[in-house]
Amino acid sequence: MRLERLNYDKIKIFLTTDDLKDRGLTKEDLWKDSLKVHQLFRDMMNEASEELGFKAHGPIAVEVYSLHAQGMVVIVTNSQAENEIDEDFSDDYIEMQVKLDENFDIIYEYDSFEDIIQCAKYLVHLQINGGMIVNYNNKYYLLLNDNQDIDIDNLVAILAEYGSPSTLTVHRLKEYGNIIMKDHAIKTIKHYFL
Repeated sequence: MRLERLNYDKIKIFLTTDDLKDRGLTKEDLWKDSLKVHQLFRDMMNEASEELGFKAHGPIAVEVYSLHAQGMVVIVTNSQAENEIDEDFSDDYIEMQVKLDENFDIIYEYDSFEDIIQCAKYLVHLQINGGMIVNYNNKYYLLLNDNQDIDIDNLVAILAEYGSPSTLTVHRLKEYGNIIMKDHAIKTIKHYFL
């Protein structure tokens, strides 16, 4: 489980499929309202409190994004300032608004274009030629679809060697980012850089 504070009232939690397996859960279980899911959420909130000082009081908004073959991203937002919470109820309940989304694109974030070139060396050997590269907020994003001819877990392992999974959507990247290579990004990198 990886935690990151986005601002004073919002955190991002990245759960790998191994994190879920360790707790006896699958990604499909997270769409259900079960005791194990409630325990997982309590564990996440306790860890966020210890590591980041994030306190979930009163109503919170929870967004869950399923990253294909990569795990889950949970974004938790306190929707009220602490001084607005009724003190009598703050320890007794947490009201949640949940938004669920599943993403079938594989999107990885890289700090430099050189990282994508290094990753592409291995992808070329696996006969992967497609993809799109977008520059957004001084980061580079490699977008692949999930219908590749190799095992998705092996593909994710290579992508994760040089970058990290992104929670940004393909729509946001296309709208606000600069598309560097629209089609056949890996093939283009092989031609010019390898």
